[in-house]
Amino acid sequence: MPRTSVVESPGCPPLRALATDVLGLIKVVEARANPAGVAKVVETWGTPDASRAVLAASLADRVVDPVLAVARNNGVVELLNPLNGDTLAAVNAAGPAPTDSAEDPLATLHLFRRHVPDSSMLGTFLTCTEKGKAFVKSVAKENAASDLAVGPSSSWHVCNSGKVEFSSVDADESYVMFGGKGIELNLWDITSCSKIWSAKSPRGNSLQIFTRPWFTAGTFLCKDDHRKIVACTNNHQVRLYDTASQRRPVISVDFRESPIKAVAKDPNGHTVYVGTGRGDLASFDMRTGKLLGCFVGKCSGSIRSIVRHPELPLIASCGLDSYLRIWDTNTRQLLSAVFLKQHLTAVVIDSHFSTEELETKSTQVDALVEAEAEIRKERKEKKNRSSKVDEGTELVDHDDSAVETYTPKRKKSGDKSKGTKKKSKKQQVA
Repeated sequence: MPRTSVVESPGCPPLRALATDVLGLIKVVEARANPAGVAKVVETWGTPDASRAVLAASLADRVVDPVLAVARNNGVVELLNPLNGDTLAAVNAAGPAPTDSAEDPLATLHLFRRHVPDSSMLGTFLTCTEKGKAFVKSVAKENAASDLAVGPSSSWHVCNSGKVEFSSVDADESYVMFGGKGIELNLWDITSCSKIWSAKSPRGNSLQIFTRPWFTAGTFLCKDDHRKIVACTNNHQVRLYDTASQRRPVISVDFRESPIKAVAKDPNGHTVYVGTGRGDLASFDMRTGKLLGCFVGKCSGSIRSIVRHPELPLIASCGLDSYLRIWDTNTRQLLSAVFLKQHLTAVVIDSHFSTEELETKSTQVDALVEAEAEIRKERKEKKNRSSKVDEGTELVDHDDSAVETYTPKRKKSGDKSKGTKKKSKKQQVA
């Protein structure tokens, strides 16, 4: 039996989240009640297909022309409309041959938020394969379904060996860092496609035994400073690097005994949220490396994705237990949990979601329903009046100017039967 714990969920504020799973589905979860309500699945996009499983997802959370990008198992990066799920473009990023995606699948994905409303480009994304082939590609709006829609692109090799497991782009979208199994943490300039910094392994222990690098997740700590980096390892460590001072970690903290699989930063610039392979979720203050606390409500599976809401004090997490959970960052309490049936791979939050549009639509629908009900009522009353008029037929006498109303009387069934019987007796006598 999986480890579970029952925790009462008070509900979460109005929220819209998109979760992806191993069958290639994208599920829309919304909480519409104000001030707090239960999150529910309102839409499911796509058809179940394991060959098109979503490996990574990224959302360009813009007010105008938002775009959702998903990297699939077959090497295709799809650009979708996050409001209705329509496919805007599909680009083969792994390689022209079908075997390329099987031998070297996509590992990371980032969709750039920078966008010019009148631009001919639909979007620009950065992706990297497990063997370290990084690509930056732009997709045009015209003929987005064809390969000719791919605009200017650039590529480079992140590593010669090892396996890339994560990447993270800074707030200004000028720098990107990579890490993975057998790959030291390294920082790249996206514009020039050049490496500007690489981490160095920590010193050996008392027996002079060095640990092989294995980074599983990472993020830029500060919004305004790309030199502060937080990286998590398979050896359950949370490390803080300062690229301006040294190559070794400034702070290194051990957390539990399972690999750390996901990390997300807080807008305050010094707090991070980490999730482990056993379902532990906690927050750290990276100024001192202090554990602020663990979130209440044990998950029963590995946490694979954590995202922080840019405005509201809450985070969303998902993983192999098929649950999407919403947490309060202040109290570290579980606000809502939604069971989504399949193993989840990533989650993103639409920060511009508002219930005002939904209330307006519901008001319009209610008005239409009331109008239709009134029309039906009027038709019914008119029909009843016409039926009453048909029952009474007006006959006019030409000799007398008075108008008389004649109502035909119904014959009783008994009278008719008696007349029939009498007639039959006379016929017998005759």
